[in-house]
Amino acid sequence: MTVRRRSKSRKLRGRTRTMGWGRIGQHRKSGSRGGFGLVGYHKHKWSLVTKLKARWYGKHGFKSPRAIALEINEVNVGELSEAVDELVKKGLAQVEGDKIVIDVAKLGCNKVLGRGKVDKKIKLITPSITELAKRKIEEAGGEVSIISRSSHSLNSSPAISPTSE
Repeated sequence: MTVRRRSKSRKLRGRTRTMGWGRIGQHRKSGSRGGFGLVGYHKHKWSLVTKLKARWYGKHGFKSPRAIALEINEVNVGELSEAVDELVKKGLAQVEGDKIVIDVAKLGCNKVLGRGKVDKKIKLITPSITELAKRKIEEAGGEVSIISRSSHSLNSSPAISPTSE
């Protein structure tokens, strides 16, 4: 429980109608507190700002514009392995010898993740891939080729974004 000895004795001095503040509403209206709300934060309440709200004024941090921040569209190796036959039928993947060549950027994705099983020999062309996904494809007898992001223009495929490899 907080002790309020000083403030209570100041406010209730004398137990009269005005409590020691004189006539006609002194210490009653907004003039005594320096204005309503946040008035005076740049003037007479500046000491309160520096003490209690130090980060009130100014700009803090950085928010990158949405036009520049490109999103990451990922696909798992298990999904690619399951959809290989469909991709070949639609012409989005080609068969070269015993391997099936899939260009992930043509599918609208720009990163390959390692969830799922790979049971077919896949030659994967991708801008970015995780270590687990690369290991699973190579263990199944496939291969991975990582292309640079600058070789694919941003206008042709809006899903490509700069990501860490």
